[in-house]
Amino acid sequence: MEEDNLQKDIFKVANKKFNSRLIVGTGKYKNFIETAKAIKASGADIVTVAIRRINILDKNKPILTDYLNPKKITFLPNTAGCYNSEEALRTLRLAREMGGWKLVKLEVLGDKKTLYPNMIETIKSTKILVKEGFKVMVYCTDDPILAKKCEDCGASSIMPLASPIGSGLGIQNKMNISLIIKQSKVPVIIDAGIGTASDASIAMEMGCDGVLINSAIANAKKPLLMAEAFKDAVIAGRKSFIAGRMKKNYFAKPSSPKTGLI
Repeated sequence: MEEDNLQKDIFKVANKKFNSRLIVGTGKYKNFIETAKAIKASGADIVTVAIRRINILDKNKPILTDYLNPKKITFLPNTAGCYNSEEALRTLRLAREMGGWKLVKLEVLGDKKTLYPNMIETIKSTKILVKEGFKVMVYCTDDPILAKKCEDCGASSIMPLASPIGSGLGIQNKMNISLIIKQSKVPVIIDAGIGTASDASIAMEMGCDGVLINSAIANAKKPLLMAEAFKDAVIAGRKSFIAGRMKKNYFAKPSSPKTGLI
């Protein structure tokens, strides 16, 4: 019965099925060789690609597709480094022209210090991209009202931050994340701020549909080992969520029977 429950537990984004609920980034690694090895160790089916930061002009320099086959792994173009709607729209339209990508990650930042999303520009961009036929996974604040607004605009996935990008602070507002999970009819994927494998497991135990990791793997002392740790943590967290945790009690309850004592 337990195996049946797991087999029925399918991760879908924009009606596309994926085996892994772990999404990983492709930035901050020492080189593309390490990137490819870490992604393989993570078991991820989806990798994010910052369109504004990839090499598309210098043919003498290596490119990501030399090391990762886009036919075997889903590339998720994102708008990292964009600070307004116009930049984000131009970037994703370029991605569609380059590789035909329609499943994209929208990220419109508010400032360079916090890298928090500018939700006014984010919502504006979501509306336009959805009308143009894009399947938009939206990086957003952990505000349940604004997250719902993104969903109402047609987002294919809601991606609230756990804490600031690259901070490694883990989930800072569990209540808000829980509210977003409860109200959302599209996948909720934690994006930004995860620091270690236990953070990812907590997110999955809360009921998140997935997690996106970059810095926590790429900046680890042993990235390949950390990638494997995240793979295991996401699986364990999801299993724990499906299993249903025990109720919390304020007082102790003995594990052994009370009857038949010697």
